[in-house]
This record gives sequence, structure tokens and C-alpha cells, in this order.
Amino acid sequence: MNKKRLKIGIFMDNFYPTIDGVVLVIDNLAKMLAKFNDVTVVVPYTTSVDEDFTRPYDVIRIGSIQVPFMEYRVGKPCTKLSKDYKTLLEKNFDIIHIHSPFTIGSLGLKIANELNIPCIATMHTRFDFEIKKIINNKLVVKQVIKKLIKVYNKSDRCIAINHAMVKVFKDFGYKYEPIVIYNDTDLLPLKEKEKNIERVNKLYDINKNELVFLFVGRLTDIKNIFFILDSLKLLKDDGIKFKMLYVGTGPDENKLKVQIKKYHMEDSVILTGRLTDRILLSSIYARADLFLFPSLFDASSLVQIEAAVNETPGLFIEGSVTSDTVVNNVSGFTSKLDVVEYKNKIKEIINDKKLLKKVSVNAKKMLGKHWKEIADETYDLYISEINKKNN
Repeated sequence: MNKKRLKIGIFMDNFYPTIDGVVLVIDNLAKMLAKFNDVTVVVPYTTSVDEDFTRPYDVIRIGSIQVPFMEYRVGKPCTKLSKDYKTLLEKNFDIIHIHSPFTIGSLGLKIANELNIPCIATMHTRFDFEIKKIINNKLVVKQVIKKLIKVYNKSDRCIAINHAMVKVFKDFGYKYEPIVIYNDTDLLPLKEKEKNIERVNKLYDINKNELVFLFVGRLTDIKNIFFILDSLKLLKDDGIKFKMLYVGTGPDENKLKVQIKKYHMEDSVILTGRLTDRILLSSIYARADLFLFPSLFDASSLVQIEAAVNETPGLFIEGSVTSDTVVNNVSGFTSKLDVVEYKNKIKEIINDKKLLKKVSVNAKKMLGKHWKEIADETYDLYISEINKKNN
């Protein structure tokens, strides 16, 4: 049976050239949906727009402003008389899917109401962590969250990216029951594994049998990048040799460099910077023995799936939202949020090669779904909500 071709608007307050997990989710979802639908992605304008590759969907960029103390831009408020607003109305969307509760997400909700069409909303991150970083006042933070959750409560249906995020929705004040649709990655298992691993060893001066730990993501303290370094300092003090790769850039990169120097760990820790070569990234995942991801901020990070695809299990914090998809000592590892315990867990893992191998294989088998499945689930939700609205 042929599917109904929909006009889909995807709204998000961040996009290329910035690369993070949410941007990759939107790009992959939009590409998959665009195979059978007309998809438009609405995002902030940036002065360094990256249009180097062709996309099967349209992109509309809204006027934006820089967020103070952060690397993000957000859309400017868009009035009904503005050119941007009129352009969006003329797209005559069948459904709108917002991926943030901020300016452009709110704009998507407003456009949906104007067109009398459904608005779907996905929550990708614990945005309260970002807010607390900017605003050092609990009462003000609470009021900001209360305002943002209104966007979700006014949407027709919300998506949680794992079951732990359902609780986050409720804790923030969401009144209904979100549907769970998981994320995935476009990153493929590494081909010519030995050749590409040797490339990583040469590039970063790593010995063939040396232990390698890995973090991939924005270099910001809300992802506990300094917690990782503190734990590894204790590991080094225990006489264990290793190489630690931090892949990515971010606002706390220079601060991290200072701390590495303070700990005299320049010979053990490598900051690779931003990597756009997906084969090189897969090679780094494949070379790593263990993926260190103690973030409490992330909800269901793509990097943990990317690592799993290349048989590199992650060490997470027990009870964190992003650890919801792993089973300790089966498809990944967990530890308490304590640098000594985290260090001890790393030692336990690397000393049990048989368990590490078993968990590595399970991680690849058990984590993630194909983007086609996720796009199909999302499309079915769209149709269901459109039918509800029409009835």
C-alpha cells in the first residue's frame, strides 16, 4: 500500500555547521523521511553556513542571535507580520515536528496552531543542565523550566528517546504520557579494520598493544569531561599506562588543556579536535578498548551507539538517563558517580578481558535500530496524529 506523501516541517534551534548528536539525529531522520515525503528543516541562520553537501530536504534559516557564554545561536522571535513567518505558512505543512522548546521550537508550535495541524515534540537532552550553567538561581531556573515545559504540554504528542526520559518529562511537569522512539546512527561498522586501526595508531602515536580510552562529544563540563580526567589521573597514579582520546571541541576545551598540564598527563591524553571524517571516527571507536561517558546531561547520546556499532562498550553512571539502554556487564558498564569508584570500575573491566570481549559483542548486537525503522515509527505517529486532528 502506498504511503500518503506528507509535507513535514522539522524545527530545531541548532544545526550544521555545528555538529552534535541532535543535529545528526535531525539530519538522518529528515533524510530518511524525505525519501517518501516533502521535508523542510527550519533552523537558525548562522554566519558560517555549511552547505558543502547536497541534502534531499529543504532548509530554511531563520534570523538568529548568539547565546551568551555558549557556542549556540537561537532564532530571533518571529512575528506574524515577518517575512520568515509568511514563508513558513506558505509551506502549508501537514505536520510539524519540533526538537527543542526554545525560540524556533516555539515558532513551530505557533505555525502548527495557525495551520490547525498537529505538532509533535521530541526532548533530546536534560536542558536544565544548560540552564543551570547560565543561571545561578534555583528559583529562576525552575521558572524557566516551567515556561519551556509549556511548549511540550501544548504539543499534540511528545516523544521520549528512551524510557528514562519519560520520567524526566514528568519531573519537568509534563502532564501526559510520551511515546518512546529510540535514536540510531548512520555510522557503519568499520571495514578493513586492521588497516584503519593502524592508521589511528600512527596518527596519534599509540603503541599497538596500548590501552586506549575514548570520549566523543562537546568538550563541556556538563558532560563530566573533568570527572573522566580526575578518574584517569588516579588510574595513572596506580601505575597503569594508557592513551585517552577526547574527540570534539567545546567551550571548556582550553580549561581541559590546562588541567591536563596541571596533572602532567600530556603524554597520556590527546585532544583530537573536531573530526568530520566518519571513517576516521569509526576507526577511533574500533581502536578504543573502552568508551568513557559519565554524562548526566545526555539523554540517549548517539556516540554511545556509534561506539557500540564498532564493538566498543561504554562505561556510564548508574541511574543516568543515557545508561537506560545498557545492562551492566552485559551490553555496557555502569559505575557510581565517584572518581575512585569509576577508576576502580575501569581497572575491573580492563583486567577481565573475557568479560570485556563478551560485552563488546553484545553492545553491537543489542544497541540501536536502523534509521528506516525509526523513520517508519515516526511517520506512523504523524499519520495517527493527523487523523486525530482531522476527526
